[in-house]
This record gives sequence, C-alpha cells and structure tokens, in this order.
Amino acid sequence: MTNSLAANRKSAAMGSGVGPLLDTFPNVERIAVLRGGGLGDLMFAYPALSALSAAYPEASITLLGVPLHAELLRNRPGPVAEVEVLPYASGVRPGPEDGTATADFFATMRSRSFDLAVQIHGGGRNSNPFLLKLGARHTVGTRTPDAVELERSAPYIYYQNEFLRSLEVVGLAGAAPVCLEPQLVVTEEEWAAGQRITGAGTRPLLVIHPGATDPRRRWPASSFATVAAWAARDGSDVVIVGDDGDAPLAAEIVRLAAGHQAAGHQAAGQHRGGAACIRSLAGRLSLSELTGVLSAATVVVGNDSGPRHLAQAVGTPTVGIFWVGNVINAGAMGRVLHRVHAAWTTQCAVCGVDVTQVGWTAERCEHDDSFVQQTQPDAVYDDVRDLTATTPLLRGR
Repeated sequence: MTNSLAANRKSAAMGSGVGPLLDTFPNVERIAVLRGGGLGDLMFAYPALSALSAAYPEASITLLGVPLHAELLRNRPGPVAEVEVLPYASGVRPGPEDGTATADFFATMRSRSFDLAVQIHGGGRNSNPFLLKLGARHTVGTRTPDAVELERSAPYIYYQNEFLRSLEVVGLAGAAPVCLEPQLVVTEEEWAAGQRITGAGTRPLLVIHPGATDPRRRWPASSFATVAAWAARDGSDVVIVGDDGDAPLAAEIVRLAAGHQAAGHQAAGQHRGGAACIRSLAGRLSLSELTGVLSAATVVVGNDSGPRHLAQAVGTPTVGIFWVGNVINAGAMGRVLHRVHAAWTTQCAVCGVDVTQVGWTAERCEHDDSFVQQTQPDAVYDDVRDLTATTPLLRGR
C-alpha cells in the first residue's frame, strides 16, 4: 500500500471491509462505474454497487456497461440510476470500433462531471486509460503492474473471488460491504411471467441452464439429461433455459432425458398429482422472462454461467458445476442454498498443457474438451433433492 493510501485508511473501520477501508471522498454527487462483460460480470459487480450506494446515499450511480446490463436494470429498484452503453473499445467492449462514436461517448461522459469513477473491469491495461478519459475528480480501481495508476488502486491478481474483488476496490473509496453476494429485486411483472410461463403449481420446478461461454466449462448433455430424468421421475417439472445458441443443446437434453424414461422408468413423473414434464424454453425467453422463470424455480442447476449467477441473485437455490479455478473466482460462498461441484482438472485431457495458468498473459491450447465432465450426476442430484426439500423460511420466501 502506498503512503497516500495508508494515510487515508479509516483506523476505526479496520476489519469492516474487504481489505483497507479508506475515507470517503467529499462532495460526491455523480459516480461512474465501469463494468462491461456479460450477465455474470454484472452480478459480480452488484455487491460493490450496493456498497457505493450506501456509502454515498446522495449520489447517482451510472453503470458503464453493455446492452444486456441496460436491459436487465431498466426500471429495476436498486443501486444503479442509469446504464450508459459502452462504445466498442479494445479490452473494454470487443467489437467493431468507431472512432467518432467513441469520441462522442467521452464528450458526453465528461459533460456529466463525474465526481468519482470506479474501475472493476479487469486489470486495467485497457480499462484504466479508458476510465481516466472520463475526467472524473477521483478514480479507484484495480491494476496489474503494467497498467496506469489511478488515484487509489488495488493490485489485480487473477485468482480472487470476483464479488470480494469488487468490494475491495470500492473499499478504497470508503464503501463498506452491505452484502457479500448480489441481491437483485424481482419485479411483480417478472414474478407473474415466471409463474405463467412455467405453470408453477404444486410440483417442484427444476430449471437447468446447460450453456457456458467457454465450452470447457460445460457439463455434458448426457449428465444434465440424467439429472432431468431423475427429477421428473421424482415428481418435478423440468425446464431447460438458454439463449438461441443453447437451443440445440437443450433439445438434445430433452431427447436424452426422454430416452432415460423410456428405457426403464415407466413410472417417471407420475407422482404428486400428475405427470411431470421436461421441456426446453431455450431461445424463447426475454431477459425479463428469464429472470421470472429463475425466480419461480425451486432449484436451478447450471454451469459457471450468467443465468446461474442471476438465479442466485434473485434468491433461488442453485447447484453449480464448476472447474476448480472458476470456483475461486465465481463460486457461491454459502452452502445452505448453493452447492458447488468442483472438477479438479489441471491439465488439458488432449495435450496435457497446464490449464491453471489463466488470465490475459496465459496461452490457451486449441482444445475445447470439457474440464467438468468428471462430475457425477448422482452427486449433483443428491444436492438437487436436498435443496428441493429446503424449508421456505431459509429461502426467504
């Protein structure tokens, strides 16, 4: 820690933050927070956004994010007042860059006269110069050794829980945690849509999300299908969710699960007052509808992916299948409502390269074989069954 940071440390608040909790900045009315990426990335940032809102209750928070973030947070109660969509820029938002659009973006942002700009978007090689162009009076964020300095910086070390990383950053701006994991308000419209779409009734509802951006994080379709078939056999309705790209995978899971039932489970789904069903809604839901479906679920099973993080944020119990490195960065911290299955793969099954060396400076081999295929369906389903029986009191419902 630099001397300037040490001088600003709140001596009375030691231990109440993640890392040092420094003094708040004076006269802060407008805060910009840089966090691009996907749905999961927004969930990682949400505890930090809540902490900033509590530390600066009179300030308005603008999230610099992507269209998906704007869609999810539009008209939603919470710490974010508005979302400004980032221009395409290297290391910040991948895509076809337009110099005029980028210049217009910065001109508009500088006109806002932000008092505080917060960078929780990676190690800072690209995101710190981007943040500095906003012209904010104060800046905080993470940085690798080769990234430019902000006014207050935390070292970026790849293996760190992302919720805690974001909280450590905003602690540099005097924002103490108010929650350690995301808590997203579900609107009445979303709740009603979830009930309508799923036909939620007397049977438990298992929602499965089989996708993941990185194919190496995907559990095999056959394993998801086995869990789906067992859940239906025991009386749960099963819904597969995902985007358009996940639709073929979801259809394969439904087909394989039906084969499980036809092969010897003639009584599957005949419990609790009628036949349970297994169906796919992949590619058919808006983000708002997905939020409603996840909130209606009894349990959500998924890979390390945005929808699993969103399910956790809306208060639904989850069972996550993770590569061990991703457990460190993205795994749920509690175990009453969230179970984690870690696959301890450390080498590529094809070429033997060390896959624990990750991050911007690590080379990735060309192989996409699953890191998590060793996780057994019976272990996952044991957790599904246990969480299905969890008392509503513990669920907060």
